Amino acid sequence: MSDDERDLDVDSDADKRAHHNALERQRRDHIKNSFSSLRDAVPALQGEKQASRAQILNKATDYIQYMRRKNQTHQQDIDDLKKQNALLDQQVRALEKARATGNLSSALLNDASSL
Repeated sequence: MSDDERDLDVDSDADKRAHHNALERQRRDHIKNSFSSLRDAVPALQGEKQASRAQILNKATDYIQYMRRKNQTHQQDIDDLKKQNALLDQQVRALEKARATGNLSSALLNDASSL
């Protein structure tokens, strides 16, 4: 191998190393930015600039679990309201039917007793 070939080989190795280092730096920057975004998304960490990665992950986990419980509660409320709406719709239909047939007073008594 001539001196020129060795110089190209060394430059090539240096270029490969520099490229690898640049890619690794980009990867680390992306992870850092992702942790910053996650920190900013968690209410308990908003405004806190010195939270460790472990703290960010723990608080994010706590927040996700809290939001899941909250969503379950809201879903139960929605289901209860749907049942209540169905019952009210049924009562409205019964009253409309009673009005159409002229039995409104007995329908009102029946509905009052179901309350």
